[in-house]
Amino acid sequence: MAQAWRCSGLRWSTDGPELVWDGGRRSTLTWGKRVAFAVADGGVRRCVGARRHPCPTRAPVPGRGTGARCEECARLDRAHSVAADTLADDPRPYRVYLAWFGPGLTKVGITAVERGPARLLEQGAVCFSWLGAGPLMAARRTEELLRAALGVPDRVPYAAKRVVRSGLPRSAAERAAEVAELHARAVALDGWPESLSPEPCRPVDHVGVFGLAGLPSAVGAVGELVAGGAVSGELVAAAGPDLHLRTGRGVVVVDTRLMTGWELVAADAEAELTVPVVEFGEHEGSVQDGLF
Repeated sequence: MAQAWRCSGLRWSTDGPELVWDGGRRSTLTWGKRVAFAVADGGVRRCVGARRHPCPTRAPVPGRGTGARCEECARLDRAHSVAADTLADDPRPYRVYLAWFGPGLTKVGITAVERGPARLLEQGAVCFSWLGAGPLMAARRTEELLRAALGVPDRVPYAAKRVVRSGLPRSAAERAAEVAELHARAVALDGWPESLSPEPCRPVDHVGVFGLAGLPSAVGAVGELVAGGAVSGELVAAAGPDLHLRTGRGVVVVDTRLMTGWELVAADAEAELTVPVVEFGEHEGSVQDGLF
């Protein structure tokens, strides 16, 4: 019987993207690597739990959800989330950032200083710059100031990010232009919290890190995994939680968050892609070492 694995998601390290598996095993991903896995026959996607605690009921969860959590575990997870604005007493310093994902797709956000640029890699930011640093609530107020005064959103849908990745401006200067313009407008605003220290605009470009230079246009994205279904392709790029795989039908994006909660097994490298794909334009031997 094939060894089954449970994926904890995609993580970004100094060496690039890695798939993390329950138990701590990691699979380093490199461009040109063949990624091939299948969902165990008869498998059911089950809740991954919350805050490093397993779901007490191992509740079934829908295949299309990226969180892979039942209602109760999702509630518990959000109850301790800075992103959900439910954790107001975190004493750590925070940074405010501007992140650019493609033409017209720039957002403002915050992240703990100790995390460095990890949050930007996780979100798939093509280019970013720090805006300021200070206590959590000051960072929150600055984020709200930019939303109200400049109309800068704090979220950009992943579907929008995926569509523009193959058509990005060629030069880093062009990619940084919107961030630089917004940065200048932001620091000129009245109403900045006194406890937040502004930071100069120093754009950081992730095109090389993500492998986006010359990226072929994707034909679609995996909509969900299904029992018995397989994913197979050559890795050509990765950004945020997304893998861009060259398959027999063209480049297809796989959101690795859809892999969590399933029991996965190794698939033949020449296996076909046999899971549902939403095409872009439709809607805008021994114990195995690992699956890859």
